[in-house]
Amino acid sequence: MDAPAPSSIPARATSAPIYIGAVGLAVRDLHRLTAYYRDLLGLVVQTQTARSATLGIGGIPLIELIHQPEALPDDPREAGLYHTAFLMPTRADLARWILHVAKSRIPITGASDHDVSEAIYLDDPEGNGIEVYSDRPSETWRRNGTEIFQKTDPLDIEAIVREVDPAMAIYHGAPAGLRIGHLHLRVGDVAEAETFYGSVLGLDVTRRRTGATFMSSGGYHHHVGANVWHSNGAGFRSGKHTGLAWFDMRINDRQAMHALKTRLATAGKNVEDSPGGFVTTDPWGTEVRFGPAS
Repeated sequence: MDAPAPSSIPARATSAPIYIGAVGLAVRDLHRLTAYYRDLLGLVVQTQTARSATLGIGGIPLIELIHQPEALPDDPREAGLYHTAFLMPTRADLARWILHVAKSRIPITGASDHDVSEAIYLDDPEGNGIEVYSDRPSETWRRNGTEIFQKTDPLDIEAIVREVDPAMAIYHGAPAGLRIGHLHLRVGDVAEAETFYGSVLGLDVTRRRTGATFMSSGGYHHHVGANVWHSNGAGFRSGKHTGLAWFDMRINDRQAMHALKTRLATAGKNVEDSPGGFVTTDPWGTEVRFGPAS
């Protein structure tokens, strides 16, 4: 049956030493995209100007929409965003959200059982991929060293919905524990992605499949995915298109943050200081921001 209230406790992904904090998207229609993310997930518009809008929950920003009306539509052959994955704190929270999506007639593009998690997939009105998911208990994940078994099977949506009473469950808005669990990127080369996000940033490879790699911190199934399914051989991003503008990674230890900054410099990456942290770019020109855990 339904729980008394949505969970306010963030899930395991954000207790890792390094995790995804927020994402920035360049958009052509700021009003439409702001309304979409507000209504889809029940996020709160925290700040809004003619040039940008920031949405989040409980004072935590999760997504910034940056108005670029003259930008070209996103090109899937370029490096950029494959999807942003919003992690529901519990399976019951995911069930409430599924009922909300069904009632609101919001179209989805897919649904998968990944063994470690259960996920629904959508595209926003400008084609940015979205995943909304909940994790199964981490003690049930099948591990072999740092490798974590993951699959892509059909999702039993009815089993998820049975977590709540459909007649009583209401999605009042994003649960306070909602966070970005992981980010899946389009890149030009999988090995180069593993060098940057793995060897330099310090993430562990947890799974490989044809044309893709998945990496994490602290034993999570993945904080960063990277694939070449549409973007194989992509070079430095042109900056002319909508889509991923930046994302930030949060670090739970000040010493680890300093060590990461040193590794980036040693690897020849340009590193610039920012309020409370620093900024660099990945091999394809995507801005990656680093700051202390919030």
